[in-house]
Amino acid sequence: MASILIVEDEKNMQDIISTYMRRGGHACLTADDGVDALMLLKNNPVDLMILDIMMPNLDGFTVCKIAREMSSLPIILLTAKSAEEDKLKGYEYGADDYMTKPFSPRVLLAKVNALLRRFSAGGAEAVNAGKITVFPAARQVFVDGQEISLTHKEYELLSLFMANPGQIFSREQLLNRIWGYDFEGNTRTVDTHIKTLRQKLGSEGKRIVTLIRSGYKFEASHGGRV
Repeated sequence: MASILIVEDEKNMQDIISTYMRRGGHACLTADDGVDALMLLKNNPVDLMILDIMMPNLDGFTVCKIAREMSSLPIILLTAKSAEEDKLKGYEYGADDYMTKPFSPRVLLAKVNALLRRFSAGGAEAVNAGKITVFPAARQVFVDGQEISLTHKEYELLSLFMANPGQIFSREQLLNRIWGYDFEGNTRTVDTHIKTLRQKLGSEGKRIVTLIRSGYKFEASHGGRV
């Protein structure tokens, strides 16, 4: 059982989502606005957050950005907006998935369960490359001994790269492997996440090498061109 924080100002929608999450065996916390959501996140153990974008006081984008600084928990954004730029903005702020209203609560529950499974997967042994150390069991990443905070998708990308050093991944392959075949976005999402991942890795970010017209690869032994 996971603890799910549902942030939705429409009471009817909040009740529907809560009902389906509980049917799926999860415990639920609910918030009507962004300020309450951040307080709940700060004071309660939360495994995943379902976050509406259009809310009073603090919108979902702002909440997502602040929450990501506090925790690496998976975040699913809910919105009536379907524009590509809005989705890209959500991913830039650290969201892991996106659902456009109206949506199926059953599909939302399936996405929640899939994210929770992927988030909890991993072995106990540390994985190293240069100054980067990953502890899969705890989903912790250290660079030169300092822990860094990655979003769920950034962590998945780094784990995939480190598990396959030297292998070239096209943007389409990364999109399918990390976001899934049913993802509605495009390869710009991959580029955005690679950019922020490199920034967070600091000097070690150069290990993620861009190959023109091919995609990306990870250099475990030394840094490459970016």
